Amino acid sequence: MSTKIPNPIDVHVGMQIKLRRKILSISQSALGDQLGITFQQVQKYEKGTNRVGASRLQAIAKILGVDAAFFFHSAPGAAIPPQGQQKSEASELQTFLTSQDGFALNQAFFKIKDQNIRRQVVALVKAFAEAEEGLGKAAATAGDAKHP
Repeated sequence: MSTKIPNPIDVHVGMQIKLRRKILSISQSALGDQLGITFQQVQKYEKGTNRVGASRLQAIAKILGVDAAFFFHSAPGAAIPPQGQQKSEASELQTFLTSQDGFALNQAFFKIKDQNIRRQVVALVKAFAEAEEGLGKAAATAGDAKHP
């Protein structure tokens, strides 16, 4: 039995639904109740496992307070696709923002009103990233030295 790979558009739309739902602090159960479906079905929509039909997407958009077109912004194959690495970065950013850690970090960051503190948080995160990147390069270099 072969595993069906979700269509990238379905995955994108699902991620947008999840992001908007989380921004509004609506649970999957609450959204499902308003739609007359189970939270498991909402999960499948958000993962892109199940395709969202047009009428259902319109209902979701209404509940989440956006136009149905909202879910297609920056979608794979959009009229003006991001080029090269930008497309991959946009996809990674979207995946991060819909993750539990990414969403929590984003919410907490926006609660910080002092611009100096915000800049310090960004500098701290950049320093961690650079340190980790340096460790990865050092490990790769050490590995290369072992295998000339």
